[in-house]
Amino acid sequence: MGPRIDPSELERYRPQLLKFAMLQLRDPTSAEDAVQETLLAAIQSGGNFTGKSSVSTWLVGILKHKVIDTIRRQSRERPLELSPDDQSPEDLEALFKDDGHFQDPPADWMDPEAALTQRKFFEALERCLQDLPKNSARVFTMREVAGVDIDEICNELGITATNCGVLLYRARLRLRGCLEQTWFGGSAPRRK
Repeated sequence: MGPRIDPSELERYRPQLLKFAMLQLRDPTSAEDAVQETLLAAIQSGGNFTGKSSVSTWLVGILKHKVIDTIRRQSRERPLELSPDDQSPEDLEALFKDDGHFQDPPADWMDPEAALTQRKFFEALERCLQDLPKNSARVFTMREVAGVDIDEICNELGITATNCGVLLYRARLRLRGCLEQTWFGGSAPRRK
């Protein structure tokens, strides 16, 4: 058994948890509900905190499950509706040369691991995620942030694996472009 968690101390993590939930759920009411359920679960299972991670990491782990539960509930209540932005075909051919290489290669991110340790990188990533179409952001965060597998995402959202792959691909492309503009300032050296 790890250190005891004082329930009154948990409230200070609410803003961080709410920010995380809003990125994934994009609905203030649903995000607040998920955070409230997280804090309640943490209080009820405070003895399960082992101290092997920080309290905020432990809480985010609980929150990931609450967000997935919320998405499941919402998908049962109403099917995923694709926006025109999610469905519209993009002119992907314009991004590539005839030999399959990028027309304009991605910027060299120098040391990606170093970027991941910087708070400002995550602020830029958060802004970029907020600019994604709702469904692309939902699929991306379920897969890349919460670690949900493709089959489960498809079952929960009522989409095909092909559609899921397209949404992930488009989200990654848009995030790459957004990060190159907001994080790397568009002036990072290009790979040869």
